[in-house]
Amino acid sequence: MYSNGTDFPPVKEDTFCKYVLYYEINNSRVRIWDFIILIPNALFVLFLVVRFNKAQLKLRATSSPIFLTFYTLVWGNVIISLIRCAVSMTVNASVPLGGLIDKILWVTVRFFLLATEMSVVIFGLAFGHMDSRSSIRYVLLATSLISLAFTVTQGTLEIVMPDDMFHIDTRDYNLFGHGGMLFWFTSSLVFGIIYFIILLLPWTPLREYLALPTKLSFYFYILLLTLLDMTQSVGTGLLMWGSMQSGLCVVDVTTWLYFSLYTPLVYHTFLSEFFSVAQPSIMFSYKAQMDEPMDDDQVSLPHQQSFSSLKTDSDYIYQSNSVYDSTLFEAGGTTPMNPVYSASLQSPDSIASGQSIDLQAGFPNKNMLST
Repeated sequence: MYSNGTDFPPVKEDTFCKYVLYYEINNSRVRIWDFIILIPNALFVLFLVVRFNKAQLKLRATSSPIFLTFYTLVWGNVIISLIRCAVSMTVNASVPLGGLIDKILWVTVRFFLLATEMSVVIFGLAFGHMDSRSSIRYVLLATSLISLAFTVTQGTLEIVMPDDMFHIDTRDYNLFGHGGMLFWFTSSLVFGIIYFIILLLPWTPLREYLALPTKLSFYFYILLLTLLDMTQSVGTGLLMWGSMQSGLCVVDVTTWLYFSLYTPLVYHTFLSEFFSVAQPSIMFSYKAQMDEPMDDDQVSLPHQQSFSSLKTDSDYIYQSNSVYDSTLFEAGGTTPMNPVYSASLQSPDSIASGQSIDLQAGFPNKNMLST
């Protein structure tokens, strides 16, 4: 058997951290590993369904496509994850075809999550220069191509050179090994270093030349990804260069966190405020520096060159004649919105009273005409 891992013998099946990856509940095809990933994703889908009508109304009311992009990515990630869990519970991974389907599904989920991961980072760092729907489409296309190259490489290594550490001797088949320890270690380390550099940008001279976001939630998101990737690289490193069983436990925990809680993290960090309040603060806060008017389809946010100047929500008050529009729905009317959906957000009494005022203002009283 070819291996892209190490020369160390496989981790024994009687260890809990490997046992949990392939053990089937009551000798069925439902593995514990798939089940514990399915539960948080199913709960999150239920949450999205409950809030779907309100989210749809908010998305139609705002003129910014960025929130629709995030919302679509969130739905796509959680649905494909549910499909993977459901199919993996129905196929027999111990037969060649079942194992191949299972690995393809894992790679597909990784493709969607990685594309979202990179898109969120680029939107945060370069949003001051991405002022149109076409820019958003270009970012999604670029991240999709990079993610596709990554997952194709991962899938090829997984199928052609499976890692011996994920081989189940008692059942003679291979679990999904994330492309092998060497690939997993290298990719985790590279992503961890990139995210760590992003965390340091606000304290480097580059802050004078880059439009860096000032929202702490963005840097908290980057910090969590840094910790996740660095921890994962430590776990894979332990498995590669030391016969430490704890390395598998480390990668199990980080893998579960990523495939179960990453999508809710994106929603909580960048969408929860938008969907929960009438006048949320700006997702990526920047200081305005452009003086040219924008096109109708532009989605500019004020941007700032320094991280040291953190603004509060009260600092962002825009007049109706400003060249900058808030990307969030605001009841005061600073964001252009469809008048039909704007009226739908009002109470029936306010609409009725408004109509009566318009009628009185537009038509003279019949008694006055008679006189």
